[in-house]
Amino acid sequence: MRLLFLGDVVGRAGRNAISERLPAMRADWKLDFIVVNGENATGGMGLSGAHAKGILEAGADCITLGDHAFDQRDMKVAIEQEPRILRPLNYAATAPGKGARLYTAQKGKKVLVAQALGQVFMKRPFADPFSHLDQVLKSAPMGGLANAVIVDFHAEATSEKMGMGHWLDGRASLVVGTHTHVPTSDTQILPKGTALQSDAGMCGDYNSVIGMDKAEPLRRFVTGMNKERFTPASGEATLSGVYVETDDKTGLATRVVQVRQGGRLQQSGP
Repeated sequence: MRLLFLGDVVGRAGRNAISERLPAMRADWKLDFIVVNGENATGGMGLSGAHAKGILEAGADCITLGDHAFDQRDMKVAIEQEPRILRPLNYAATAPGKGARLYTAQKGKKVLVAQALGQVFMKRPFADPFSHLDQVLKSAPMGGLANAVIVDFHAEATSEKMGMGHWLDGRASLVVGTHTHVPTSDTQILPKGTALQSDAGMCGDYNSVIGMDKAEPLRRFVTGMNKERFTPASGEATLSGVYVETDDKTGLATRVVQVRQGGRLQQSGP
C-alpha cells in the first residue's frame, strides 16, 4: 500500500495548501490512504466541523486531532457525526468520539489508524499512551484484521516519540510524531519493519514561529509579556509529512520518505 501522513495543519495557510495540493498528490503518487493531523487548522487552535469537511473533501481519508481536540466547541458534535475524525484515545473516557478505527482503503484493504497523547512536558496528565496503544493494536493486529497500521503520537518530547516507535516496532506500518510543528530528520525503517519519524512537521507557513505570526511570540520571548493573541502566519504553506510504502502481506514498511511540498522548505517526496 501507499500511505501518506501530513502533519499539523495550521490556520488558513495550511488549509489552503491542503485544498490546492492534496488532490494532485493523491493522483500523482497513487496513494491508497491519507491521514492528516488537523488540530490547529482553525485559527491555530483546534478544528471546526466546517474546516474538517474541507480537509476531507480535499482527499484525506482520516483526520487526527491532539491536545487541542475540542478547542472549537462544535467538534464535540462533529466528531460523533463523522467517523473519519479521531481524537487521542487516552483522553478522558467520557470524551466524545473515538481514538482508533479500522478504515476501508482503496481496493478494500483495511487500515487501522490510532492516536495517543504523550505524557512528557505536556500541560495535562493524560493516561498511559503505551498501554492504550498496545490494547488497540492487539484488537486489530497488522497482517490480521489490518493490512496496515498508522499511529499518530501527539507528544512534546522527541525521546518519548522515538520510544513509542521502538515499542511498536513490527506492529505498525508507521509511527509518526506530531505536535511540535518542526519536521525531524530521523526518518527511518526500524529493525522489525516499522517506519518512524519523530515529528512530521506542520502544514503551515514556515516564515513564522511554529506556524504563528512572528510578532507576538518574539514579544513574549524578549519581554516576558503578552500583548495580543497568537495568530497563524498567512504566507505560502509547506505541506510536511511522511510517505510510506508497505508490504501487502505483512503491512511492514518497505520504503519511507520525508515529504515537503510547496512553501519555503526544500522540496521532497516519492
